[in-house]
Amino acid sequence: MPPRCCWRAGWPRDRVRVSALARHDRSQLARERTEEERAREREARERRRAGGLEPAPAPIPPDAPPPSTPAATGAAPPPPQDPETEPYAISAELPLPPVRPADALPPAPVSSRRPGPRRSLGARAGALLALAAVIIVALVLVQSLRGSGHAKVIAPPPVVKLVVPEGKTRLQIAQIAAAAGLTGSYRAASRRSPLLDPAHYGAPSGTDVLEGFLFPATYDMDPAANVSRLVDEQLIAFKEQFGASEVRSARRLHVTPYQLLTVASMVEREALTAHDRPLIAAVIYNRLSQGIPLGIDATIYYAVELKAGIATYTHELTTAQLQIESPYNTRTHTGLPPTPISNPGMASIEAAAHPAHVPYLYYVAGADGCGEQVFSSTFAEFERNAAAYRTAVTKNGGHPPVCKSK
Repeated sequence: MPPRCCWRAGWPRDRVRVSALARHDRSQLARERTEEERAREREARERRRAGGLEPAPAPIPPDAPPPSTPAATGAAPPPPQDPETEPYAISAELPLPPVRPADALPPAPVSSRRPGPRRSLGARAGALLALAAVIIVALVLVQSLRGSGHAKVIAPPPVVKLVVPEGKTRLQIAQIAAAAGLTGSYRAASRRSPLLDPAHYGAPSGTDVLEGFLFPATYDMDPAANVSRLVDEQLIAFKEQFGASEVRSARRLHVTPYQLLTVASMVEREALTAHDRPLIAAVIYNRLSQGIPLGIDATIYYAVELKAGIATYTHELTTAQLQIESPYNTRTHTGLPPTPISNPGMASIEAAAHPAHVPYLYYVAGADGCGEQVFSSTFAEFERNAAAYRTAVTKNGGHPPVCKSK
């Protein structure tokens, strides 16, 4: 059998027949391959020139000797190599890839990345733009803060401070509410309320007014609010102030809480100084215990005002008025009036709950006109004090005397 062989590169007519090498001879081929590759490249160039791609080289003489081979040169075979490291021999024909003309090659891709200096300039430009944006925002904020001083300030909703003094009656509070701009009828709203039942405090059945429970204070009201809102606020304030302590005091004094409130309403109308409040309360309780008519003119003023339908009667009581037919006339009726005659504050309620321990049964306004009452235990002493007051009124032209020591 002839030895195996393979054709190495080149045209078929120019191929070099190479005998198959044993495994121990392949290392020599590896050392000589570089020269053969060069020859193959020369042949490839000749073919390109033949095709018109390159100028044709000079013709090769036909009698030129073929390329030398290891067998022809008689070179000694190389020593045997390690089969694990020696290269493999080429056992097949390796066609060369077609070469494309230079002008047919695709253009090299252009990189989209900017060179170093340009990228640095772009970063600087971006930083400048960001800084400019921050400055613009700061200027806008400063301008808005400056303009806020001239902006229209939304005022809080107006509030009406409605002052209800101590000792005012329902009719007098109705005038105060109307003057403050409240809407509705205070007289009607202050007759009954689901917030407070007078019977719970011992009022007689059929009591149809809240006189005495309309606590005096300063109330913040919305403009044009309904008077029922004011009544509700007054009743809530009363229930917060008049509590268990006052109920215990009434029980100790052998009266109902409603009667204690009635005594306080008379003290509020009669007393002009804090000193006189517990003394006047003592006179009331002393006369009640002895069954003597109270004879308090403030109750007669209240009766006159109710009969006339007026809030305040400012004149001196006439003889006829002193004999007015009314359950509020404490000169002609014994005991307490049917309802409180005013709405007392806590000072008068405390005086009614803690009266002074004195035997007084009478008092009359002092002749000096300074507001203090003159108290006495006998009717004769009372008559002398009353005569002194009448003389002071006559000297003042029929008007109450004016205090000269204050």
